[in-house]
Amino acid sequence: MDLFDFKNDNINNAPLADKMRPKKLEDFLGQTHILNNTSLLMRAIATDKLGSCIFYGPPGTGKTTLASIIANTTKGNFAKLNAVSSGVADAKAVIDKSKLDLKMYNKTTYLLLDECHRWSKSQSDCVLSAIEDGSIVFIGSTTENPLVSMTRAIVSRCRIFELKPLLESDIIEGLKRAVSDKTNGLGNYKLTITEDAYSHFAFNAAGDLRNALNALELATLSTPPNRSGIIKIDRQVAIDASQKRALSIDEGMHYNALSAFCKSLRGSDPNAALFWAFRLTESGSDPMIIFRRLIVHASEDVGMADPNALTVAVNACLAYERIGYTEGSIPLTQAIIYVATAPKSNSVVIARQAAIDAVHNCKDPSVPFHLRCTKYPPITPPTSKDKEYSYPHDFGGYIKQQYLPDCIKNEKFYNSTKNGNEKSVSEFLKKLPTE
Repeated sequence: MDLFDFKNDNINNAPLADKMRPKKLEDFLGQTHILNNTSLLMRAIATDKLGSCIFYGPPGTGKTTLASIIANTTKGNFAKLNAVSSGVADAKAVIDKSKLDLKMYNKTTYLLLDECHRWSKSQSDCVLSAIEDGSIVFIGSTTENPLVSMTRAIVSRCRIFELKPLLESDIIEGLKRAVSDKTNGLGNYKLTITEDAYSHFAFNAAGDLRNALNALELATLSTPPNRSGIIKIDRQVAIDASQKRALSIDEGMHYNALSAFCKSLRGSDPNAALFWAFRLTESGSDPMIIFRRLIVHASEDVGMADPNALTVAVNACLAYERIGYTEGSIPLTQAIIYVATAPKSNSVVIARQAAIDAVHNCKDPSVPFHLRCTKYPPITPPTSKDKEYSYPHDFGGYIKQQYLPDCIKNEKFYNSTKNGNEKSVSEFLKKLPTE
């Protein structure tokens, strides 16, 4: 018995989300960007010509449902594995049987693999030849970006369909279906649900229909009926039955949000920088990731335009390490606002790269004689061209002399801007005597 055998005697004990799983495309909610009258996926399912593919998207968006619809519409055989609990032997057993069925009955076998990103390279390699020669049609489902999380050999043989978080209107429609369905849903209960309650269930689910149906089921089963035998679910009941709003984030979204945070800092937008920072931390990302980027950008994008930005960022990180996230997020907020609103200059990173390039390109990086350590007598005695070191403080704090090797003595790595504090640095350098 597998996932698609709906004659299970214990089906009534299944969660509402499983019982309400659509059996045909007409009942499928959302994903109109890949499921419409002219879409490739719709045509492939309708004509039973679906090749190997991967359904990728957040939880509760219909990946497994699409797989079950394919199971109900195709004329082929279906086998289902979970990448967490299955191994090479399980896959080989499916492949051996599929080859026999194809040879004897001309029946194609569809191999459904949940959490397909969890398979190792060796596990993935065991199905490659079967996909290649048509012994199986591979259908994977994953919440992780397959281009990043899966082996390239598998991905190159599959078409990827990305499912997106459901709209609140789609979720509300799914909830109302469950309330009216007397066979699989809650239609046998005397329910009265306010529109505010529906809206809260949908908002709190953050695009995950399974989450909303689970909350609705809990609210129904835990709310006592009134004297008329009616279970009334209003906004407060919906709030009580719902967990904290789901903010799921996969690896791809993590790095996209982190990139948006960094670019918002550089672009002097404190509002966006705060949003992306807390989008990450409230989804479970380590706040130290934010602090590390903040400290880097305090030098990379602010730098000499406001050297105090680095002090603020480092001290905010130290404060967080001492008091924890709850209150440590306050100095984090302050530091983000400071760095985002500080004047910008990238002269530091330009100077760094120019200096590194010079180090690798300098033909003779010998230290000039007058700069060498006096503790160690030179093996080669000084010549008439070698100068003595001039102590700047004997000349009022500055005296013009060579500090770079001869081969790059006129190079200039740091070029100050006129932004913020760096304007005064630029003026200081211009005032230095040239002789």
